[in-house]
Amino acid sequence: MVQQTDNNNYLTSLKAKKFSLYVFLVVSFMLFAAWSSGFIVYSAGGEDKGLKTLLPNTFIYSTISIVLSSFCMHLAYGSTKIGNVVKQRLWLGLTILLGCLFFFLQYSAWMELARNGVMFINNNASQSFIYVFVWAHQAHILAGIIVLLNAFFKANNGNPLIKNRFRMELATIFWHFLDILWIYIYVFLLLNQ
Repeated sequence: MVQQTDNNNYLTSLKAKKFSLYVFLVVSFMLFAAWSSGFIVYSAGGEDKGLKTLLPNTFIYSTISIVLSSFCMHLAYGSTKIGNVVKQRLWLGLTILLGCLFFFLQYSAWMELARNGVMFINNNASQSFIYVFVWAHQAHILAGIIVLLNAFFKANNGNPLIKNRFRMELATIFWHFLDILWIYIYVFLLLNQ
């Protein structure tokens, strides 16, 4: 009877954590949607508004790296589901490396924007939105890398399979969300340049 109660409490705790993640993802999405709306309203305010710059090509490479990382994350989760911790850690490690590459490429894109005269503080707030989108997404990426590192180091520490699988499920949902969010941001900026 006590074992059954403990299992029910544990499953309730897992459902609460998953629900909290979904709430966080919805809030994050709404934040980016609000910024997108603000950008559209500001840009429509006159001909002198709008990006008036081309996006750095580095964004293409960073997009490729995050899409590849999402594919690796999918393989890591698949390895988790069949209980192959070695492959789980291999694919997670590659996901982390590609996430770090994405982070570095985004930084390189900021430097390229600055060299082209596109600064965060300027007379054209549309250009400032590039930094708002990218910096906010980078904060999410940093959080995602921390989540992935946690999953990597706890993958083989003697925890029950259900804990490893649940941790990986949440990490996978979060990482795929970050991938989709970046694609949205990039396409949105491309369409408005």
